[in-house]
Amino acid sequence: MKFKKKIVLIEDDLALGISIVEILTFNNYDVEWFKDGAETVTYFKRKTCDLIISDFMMPAMTGEELFLKIHKEIKKNSIPFIIITANIDEGIKYRQLENGVNDYLTKPFKTKELLYKIKNILDFKQNIVKKLSPDPFSKVTIKLSEKDFIISLNEILLKTMKSKIDTTELSKRLFMSKSTLDKKIRKHTNKNSSQYIREFKLEYAIKLINLGEKNIQFLVDETGFNSFSYFSTSFKSYTEISAREYIKSLKV
Repeated sequence: MKFKKKIVLIEDDLALGISIVEILTFNNYDVEWFKDGAETVTYFKRKTCDLIISDFMMPAMTGEELFLKIHKEIKKNSIPFIIITANIDEGIKYRQLENGVNDYLTKPFKTKELLYKIKNILDFKQNIVKKLSPDPFSKVTIKLSEKDFIISLNEILLKTMKSKIDTTELSKRLFMSKSTLDKKIRKHTNKNSSQYIREFKLEYAIKLINLGEKNIQFLVDETGFNSFSYFSTSFKSYTEISAREYIKSLKV
């Protein structure tokens, strides 16, 4: 069964909101529609979605303020965000893009333009996940052999990337004791368990950077590090340069 992509729409114009909901529903998207930013913030404290579309000019809270609350305060910064507005001021447009908004639609817009932008963003996000995900057919049996131990270990680490998984939880998922887990990791990698987990997360962060990610706080959240400072210290220790320097070196 193929699950529908969940889109959250924030639009205070009833006629436009109804039209967008009908268009997205017709194109097989699951849509949640809110009329104001405050209601949306409450929603995202409990739930998430695949993409957000928000009007820019709204009473009480603008689309820009809503974006910053969701991405900075609630830490849902992995959700793509599209701004819709009738304001064509370039300064405002560039500020949204600088904040990290993924795309921009100027009213009036064509239905095809909206649908193409949504599809392109969701496809790009899905392609990143595919590139970073393990081959689903790599694990042949549930009972681990020496050959597929590292593959199975990496699969669990990838699935629990955002969580603070420790060696106790990891050993339970691999059906072995902590001491056996540590011995196996040392045997295959010459690293202890904690070092291997930390460096696996750092390699994941490096892959995201190489794919175009420039927001360091996003990298911290996605890799499940306890703090920004711990991520920064670990990254520099592992690569011998800071994350910011690494990102700049790719631009050069």
